[in-house]
Amino acid sequence: MVYSASILNGEIVIMRLPPALVPLRNGTFRTLWFASIVVWLGTWLQNTGAGWLMTTLAPRPLIVAMVQAATIMPVFLLALPGGAMADIVDRRTFLIGTQVWTILAAALLAILTITGGMTATWLLILTFAIGIGAALTQPAWSAIIPELVPREDLVGAITLNGIGFNLTRAIGPALAGFLILLGGSGLTFSLYAASILAVIGALIMWRRGRRFTGLPREHLFSAMRAGMRFVRNTPAIQHAMIRTIAYSIPASAPWALLPLYVRRDLELGPGMYGVILGMMGVGGVASGMLLPIVRGRLSRGATVVTCSLFSCTGMALVGLASHWSLAAFGMLLFGVGWTSAYATIQAAAQLVCPPWVRARSLSIYQLAQNGALTVGSFGWGWVGGMIGLPRTFVAASAVGLILMILARYARIEAITAVPLAALLEPAQGPEAPAAELVGLLAIPAAG
Repeated sequence: MVYSASILNGEIVIMRLPPALVPLRNGTFRTLWFASIVVWLGTWLQNTGAGWLMTTLAPRPLIVAMVQAATIMPVFLLALPGGAMADIVDRRTFLIGTQVWTILAAALLAILTITGGMTATWLLILTFAIGIGAALTQPAWSAIIPELVPREDLVGAITLNGIGFNLTRAIGPALAGFLILLGGSGLTFSLYAASILAVIGALIMWRRGRRFTGLPREHLFSAMRAGMRFVRNTPAIQHAMIRTIAYSIPASAPWALLPLYVRRDLELGPGMYGVILGMMGVGGVASGMLLPIVRGRLSRGATVVTCSLFSCTGMALVGLASHWSLAAFGMLLFGVGWTSAYATIQAAAQLVCPPWVRARSLSIYQLAQNGALTVGSFGWGWVGGMIGLPRTFVAASAVGLILMILARYARIEAITAVPLAALLEPAQGPEAPAAELVGLLAIPAAG
């Protein structure tokens, strides 16, 4: 048990923190985390509203699946340059810029929907624009976490982000279903745009110290090349990428097809769609709270295998469901696997990255993850049109089990040293001080 001290009315108050909440003892992380809760809630309002709106505008499996694909496809184009930019410019300023872009796209989405000008094409275009903001934000946001917490809190901070994300996922879709009944998808889009202001405000409040390396800054393309060289020479990141691809391809099926499945096959409305999707968040919260305990008993690889079994079982139950309660229970199991699988794999990738190349390396990792989700969304959308949605969920479960077995050779349990060649890359493209490189030689990295 970890203790946290605070001053209340002139007296020192000692509080015992549960293991999952330990990273909240770090003030700046705590502020940004609570701001993230607000914007994640808004994100679930937007995602749920967009998925449900498309079932009205173009109720075909492939088109509905394209909403999810349009959200994550920008990663193919912008994750690596976004990661490189986050490494060579001030990350706080960069993140503020990405949030401004996102709020503009979200505001236009809300205006077109409220005024009746929304079409399936415009919904995909503006969802893609919001995805651009997410693609630029993800690597920079991941890279600032080690600045906000000590190394011993890093895995906990990543897990806590997953808990917060899934807490909002438990609430957001159900709330979105109610709001859609109340004011249509335009209301959910408006609230999403407003939620982004919380993150912008938190980033403005963050007084990030300026970091002088004593060396000239890298250029964008040389920074991108350095990131690719580092990943190419670091097997630990490559193994994490293989594991996340193997999990993401089958796991994309519920994201892509659940809105149409609930509306067409279960014959339910937006309120029940929100409840069923929200059960995934409930499972994610429970999984995140239990992960610190599980980490002490299972290796990383065994944790990912266990999570894959939960998710595959959940998808199979959704496909076999004839009543909403079984589908909801299936999404609960799916969410249990989703949160802990991604938290475990990402931690293995993040711990191996030295600061000078962290954002761009994580952007390549996230490119693999989101690329698999994109390919899976298109693929399962096509399969759904061929064999029906219930059979598609069962097929995704079977594919998940096969990929889980095939990917087990990519080990992420071992603690290995950062390759010397990778540490010496800044000599070809200066982006880290020499003292930092010397210090990295003694830091173990998670494999």
